[in-house]
Amino acid sequence: MREPTIARNYAETLVSLAERAGDLDGWGQTITQVADAIESDPRLANFLSSPRASAKRKVEIITKAFQDTLPRLFVRFLGAVISNRRQHLIPQIASEYALLVDEIQGRVHARVTVASEPDDALRAIVEKQLGTVTGKRVVPHFIVKPEILGGMIARVGDTVMDGSLARRLETLRGRMLGRAS
Repeated sequence: MREPTIARNYAETLVSLAERAGDLDGWGQTITQVADAIESDPRLANFLSSPRASAKRKVEIITKAFQDTLPRLFVRFLGAVISNRRQHLIPQIASEYALLVDEIQGRVHARVTVASEPDDALRAIVEKQLGTVTGKRVVPHFIVKPEILGGMIARVGDTVMDGSLARRLETLRGRMLGRAS
């Protein structure tokens, strides 16, 4: 089995455990924090990838470290991932988990490019309008690029909605040049 498929399978298992615990978002934050810790702490990453420590020893240490701070089922899940020597997939599992939860909750993410930093009112309007267009709850992620001059460019999945002033000016320029020839 390929790694993305394996990570997806683990994420599906984690989703069902989180649903049973009634805390999809909390478990999502937890798996993301664990993944971030692995990616940002070289000592932890080296320990988990080291062939010197057995999988059993790694599970014992992780269990001892998290038993008082994380849900018991979550710690057992981490233990299973490590026992099966898939600890390198934890960041991918976290990403897949987030995608699955978004799917379950009818949520999509949009990358919205604007010319200047948006205020709270604009953020709310964009979220509402994109929600109307997509029929889903939209989580906008704003990127500021002054070169678009004004307006915005929204990307939801494979769909791009370009309402930038730069695009409008380019279209107008093309029409004017096309008529002049």
